Parts: sequence; C-alpha cells; structure tokens
Amino acid sequence: MTDRATTRAAESRSASRADPQQLGEIDEFGRLSAAILANLQKVINGKEEIATLSLIVLLAEGHLLVEDVPGVGKTTLAKALARSVGCSVSRIQFTPDLLPSDVTGVSIYNQHEREFEFKPGAIFSNIVIADEINRASPKTQSALLECMEERQVSIDGQTYFLEPPFSVVATQNPIEMEGTYALPEAQRDRFMMRVSMGYPDARAELAMLHNREQQSPLDQIDAVVTRHELQRMIETARSVFVSPAVEQYAVNIAQATRRDPDIRLGVSPRATLHLVRAAKVAAALDGREFVLPDDIDALVVPVLAHRLLLTRRSLSDNRVGGAAAHDEVLHRIVANTPVPLVAARMA
Repeated sequence: MTDRATTRAAESRSASRADPQQLGEIDEFGRLSAAILANLQKVINGKEEIATLSLIVLLAEGHLLVEDVPGVGKTTLAKALARSVGCSVSRIQFTPDLLPSDVTGVSIYNQHEREFEFKPGAIFSNIVIADEINRASPKTQSALLECMEERQVSIDGQTYFLEPPFSVVATQNPIEMEGTYALPEAQRDRFMMRVSMGYPDARAELAMLHNREQQSPLDQIDAVVTRHELQRMIETARSVFVSPAVEQYAVNIAQATRRDPDIRLGVSPRATLHLVRAAKVAAALDGREFVLPDDIDALVVPVLAHRLLLTRRSLSDNRVGGAAAHDEVLHRIVANTPVPLVAARMA
C-alpha cells in the first residue's frame, strides 16, 4: 500500500499550477472561517476539533447530529454556530406532544380573505436547532425528511422551498432512552456527520467556570459572517477540485463497508457524496484548492460511523462497544484500502 505521507507530498507538488482567482477565494474562505471558529471557541472551551467539524457541515450544506450526555454543551454549540453567521435561526424543542405542523407549518382559513393561507413553521429558517430530536414521535421526526434532503416542504398539495443556506443542527442524549424514539435509518442517513462533545479536560472546565460567572458567553458573540459571505464560502468549497482517483478512493471505502463481514448494513451512496463534499470543505480550510486522500481519511468516522449497522457477532466479539465499535471497524477498512498516488489537479 502506498505511503500516505508520500502521497500527500506528491500531490502537493503537482498542484503548483493554481488558478490565482481561486487562490484568492481560498484565502478569503480561510479568513472568514477563522473568524467563525474563533467565535465558537469563545463558547466551547477545548473542543477545537468539534468546532471545525461543525463548520465543515455548515459549509458543505449538510446537517449535523450532536450526540452526548446532558450538560456537555450540545445546544450551546448549536446556538454559537447559529449566532456566528448572519442568517435566520429558529429553535425547536422536540417533545412527545410536538406535532408535524409545528415543524413545517399549517394552512389556516382566513375568514376576512375567505381563503386558506399558509403559516410557515419553525423549519423556515437558514439554521434550525432541533433540540433533543429523539424525544418527538416518529411521525413528527419524519416531518424533517423532505426538508433535510430536498430543501422543501409539501403541504396540502403545495410545495414551499426553503431559502439557502439551510442546515439542521440536532441534538440527542444517547444514554437516557426512556420515553424516546430512536431515529430511523432513513433519517440518520440524512445527517452528514454525527459528533460527540465529550467531557472537557480540567483546564477547559476551569476556564468555563471563570467565563460564566457573570454572564453566558453566548451573549458576547455576534455574527462575524453575513449571509452573502456564507453563500460565497459555500460556492468556494464547491469549486474545490477532486481528482477521479480520489473520488474512486472514497467509493472504494464505501464499497468496503458493504462487503465487510462485521457490518450488517453498509453506507449508502448518499454517504459517499457527503464524504466528498465534506472533504472539499476540509481542503479549503487547509488553504488548498484540491482534495487529498488525507482529507477523506480524516472524515471517514464522523461522516460514516452513524450510518453503519454492525452484526451481533461483531458487537459481542469487539472489545469496545457502542460508537467506538463502529469507529474501530472503519479505521480497519481505511487502513486496508489502497491510497491513490495521482496528480491533485489536471494538467
């Protein structure tokens, strides 16, 4: 198998013929991204990787699932991300009595006009925070399916389009499962990434105590990127070059999950698309206008792990359980997939 460091060096040398205009866009992309990440780190202490992954999802036009125990900052992360960009934001507290119409909207008869008029629901925002998404009934959860994939809502025979950018940041607690409804496979597959906040280290927890004695850090951050700038960043990420060999590398990893004896359900083609889109953003964040195999490797676990179903035998034989078992299987697949050695850009 080709050495990954050698691959990275060879592709970097082959990318010397860069478009000056695109390099300027990448520089602007990096400046704005750094401002957003600085905002997030004011609120979430010691979680630089989680902040970066959250930003990657937003700029790749995906949806984020934040899964962890209560009190580690899941909702705070979602709010900080929303406040850092100049877009419309709404928050939905998912509860067992929440109705689909509370999410998507409802048509109400207007007696004065003698006709039905549509009252948009909370989903009609650029960034939607879906708090404790597994608390709502499957019927209400399914109201998000069309919104998340097709960026539209169909009600009473009418289709209403959601304005771009559109991203759902959902949170859920995987431990306290009483009275909850696990997300079905179809809905989990619509989330580009699943991340876990984890507990802060001692230094970050001490900094949190000092920062929150007087007021919440959320009150101290403002939007550092306008909606127009965010759209430009998304377009810049779309233009990042992915060579056919790197695309094939992503496909090979996805195909391997469908053949692996430890996996009962491999990842979908949508997962492969999400992996490449996220890799484009990661490359732009690194100041490059082309994707390396390393970008794919770094994102395999957060993009693919929540879509896998392991066999019972694999779960019982694995020394670690839960999400860690999925991570271990994916790391093995990546290690066994040959890395391409090709030019990062066309000649």
